[in-house]
Amino acid sequence: MTNVESFTLDHTKVKAPFVRKAGVEERSGVRVTKFDLRFLQPNKEEMPTGAVHTLEHFVAGFMRDKLDGVIDISPMGCRTGFYMVTWGEPAVKDVIEALNYSLEKVLEQEEVPAANKLQCGNYRDHSLEDAKKYARQILNKGISDKIYG
Repeated sequence: MTNVESFTLDHTKVKAPFVRKAGVEERSGVRVTKFDLRFLQPNKEEMPTGAVHTLEHFVAGFMRDKLDGVIDISPMGCRTGFYMVTWGEPAVKDVIEALNYSLEKVLEQEEVPAANKLQCGNYRDHSLEDAKKYARQILNKGISDKIYG
């Protein structure tokens, strides 16, 4: 099996929440960067799917308000955070700033964007209440650029 970058991370030693640059690839002169937006402590905490799904809907839009070149933001299967892929190579501090902005905006929301059967593949699995709970928790802890605390 091909080496998967995230499997090389020692999940027993990291200290969430953090943002880390997980990889940069360049092909044909085009640079793409992958970020690990880790919200919760691996193997100790996980978000329920409704919270992850709702945060995905919000963060997908709000991160793009602050960062140019966002290609994709996708939840981790372990439900402890998200991966973000961008064109170019944004600075981690700029990603943290955009993520703080996004989570603050989540706290202001009264409804989940695109939570309907036309725009969402599982529109019934959302929790605005839980999304706000985790946004508040992460903001209160503070997002670091240090993955080992």
